[in-house]
Amino acid sequence: MQKIANENNLSETAFFVKEDDKYHIRWFTPTSEVDMCGHATLASAYVLFEILDYTKKEILFNSKSGLLKVVKNKDKYQMDFPTTKIEKCDIPDTLINAFNVKPIECYKSMDYILVFESEEDIMTATPNLELLKKIETRGVIITAKSQKYDFVNRMFAPKYGIDEDPVTGSAFTQLIPYWHEKLNKNTFRAKQVSQRGGKVFCTLENDRVKISGYGVKYLEAVLEI
Repeated sequence: MQKIANENNLSETAFFVKEDDKYHIRWFTPTSEVDMCGHATLASAYVLFEILDYTKKEILFNSKSGLLKVVKNKDKYQMDFPTTKIEKCDIPDTLINAFNVKPIECYKSMDYILVFESEEDIMTATPNLELLKKIETRGVIITAKSQKYDFVNRMFAPKYGIDEDPVTGSAFTQLIPYWHEKLNKNTFRAKQVSQRGGKVFCTLENDRVKISGYGVKYLEAVLEI
């Protein structure tokens, strides 16, 4: 699986197999296996619903992060993930030096979360990827309040072979608890403003976050192993 993910050279490649009434799912970047991945889970649900004729209303995935649920809601797919605890911390010197603008807040979780003053700071950020490879977390999420959306974000994980992730479902398990406290709301419209970009719709329900997005078929192929 790792060799296939390396050959694909995408942010993550998902593998799933049926186990009784559930599916076992694993995710690999070009260099490593990861504990959680949102957009590849959504893509797997898309394949089951749209291509493999899955007929139940809900798909259950067993994963390294526990039980994950996906339901189809009209033209969107809604994932039910556990929230991830975040803790406020001092901004490491490595991260201060990696960005051209200093963040106003820093939190640590599965990734570092850097909060910036403006949406423009997120759009124009050009981090030093070599410095980001030195941090101990999976990657770095940068975020700021937005005028059109509730917030915007980007995500970098160069030590896992992902200079910048197009859309990162697992990032929202960390971002939603933060923005819930800041904006005092439970429902969010967000956009990950990578070059490709992606709109994400989230709802916080206790210790779970429901993350919805669209699926589009790009490629169907046969691999020779």
